[in-house]
Amino acid sequence: MPTRERVQAFVALVEGARYVEALEQFYHPGATMQDNQQPPRVGLERLIADERATMARFVHMKTDPVTDLLIDGDKVAIRWRFTFTPSEGPPMVMEELALQRWDGDRIAEERFFYDSRQTRPAAA
Repeated sequence: MPTRERVQAFVALVEGARYVEALEQFYHPGATMQDNQQPPRVGLERLIADERATMARFVHMKTDPVTDLLIDGDKVAIRWRFTFTPSEGPPMVMEELALQRWDGDRIAEERFFYDSRQTRPAAA
C-alpha cells in the first residue's frame, strides 16, 4: 500500500514531464497498463518503449497540475489532463482517469479511461 507522499512523488514526476523516470521509479517490472477496452500492455520494458514512442511523436508534452487524487488502500485514482503538441497542427488536449493498483510502493496495474475521440484530429 503506497503512502500519500509516495503517490504525490509519482504525480510530481509526471507533472514535471519526466515520464520515463516515473515509469522507472514507480512501476513494477511486470506492471500492466490498459487503455479503455484494449488488451493490457505487460512489462516495464514494454511500457517504457511505448512511452518513448509517444514522446517521439510530439515536440512537446505537458501535464496540468493534478487536482483530483484519491487513495484508498492499494487503489489510487488520478484525473490527468495532458496537452500534446505535434510538429504540425494544433495541440491535442486529452483528459483521462487512471485507476491504479499498487503493490507495496510500486504500481502493479494501471487502467486508463478516456473518450477515444480526444486522440483524433479535430474535424475541419
